[in-house]
Amino acid sequence: MAQNFNKRNRNFKRRSNQPLHRINSLIMVSEIRLVGNNFKEISEVAGKKMEPGVISTSIALELANEMDLDLVEISPKASPPVCKIIDYKKFLYEHKKKEKELKAKQVKVVVKEIRFGPNTDDHDFDFKLKHAKKFLQQGAKVKAYVQFKGRTIVFKSRGKDLLKRFVDELEGLGFPEYPPKLEDRRMHCTLSPKKIGKGKK
Repeated sequence: MAQNFNKRNRNFKRRSNQPLHRINSLIMVSEIRLVGNNFKEISEVAGKKMEPGVISTSIALELANEMDLDLVEISPKASPPVCKIIDYKKFLYEHKKKEKELKAKQVKVVVKEIRFGPNTDDHDFDFKLKHAKKFLQQGAKVKAYVQFKGRTIVFKSRGKDLLKRFVDELEGLGFPEYPPKLEDRRMHCTLSPKKIGKGKK
């Protein structure tokens, strides 16, 4: 029996020097708390009714071996550690599958920056506005900011008016997350695309 478990452990240790869980003979404690939803099958192998609870680790290992499954420690910090008798390969596969599904559902938000100066002319404004429209249509956020250099900091009101005009021009495509605000020598405002905002204003 020990030979079978050692062989099974070697197979998992080849994949990683630090397994996600302790399994089989890697579980060194004398007792574990056995849980799971397969106690009907466990009872058939044991020849008596088995229920969730604390049992000898050696007995749990024997049952797992008889079922050609693995004893897997799923909660090592509990006292005693909580284990299940399961197919560890299948368990890892389903775990990775769930992680992949969750990752696919996550929306990656891209933020594009548009930089202005307080004295930006109409031609430059329209050029950058065109890019901002494209970004919002693609689902990206747009962070527009006016950079004040040197004495241009006295034109704060001009920067605010420029950002307000920028927001107004993009009203059909995006909505501002907050009004223009000044931080150090930069006044900025971030717009979210309406198709992500779902009509949020």
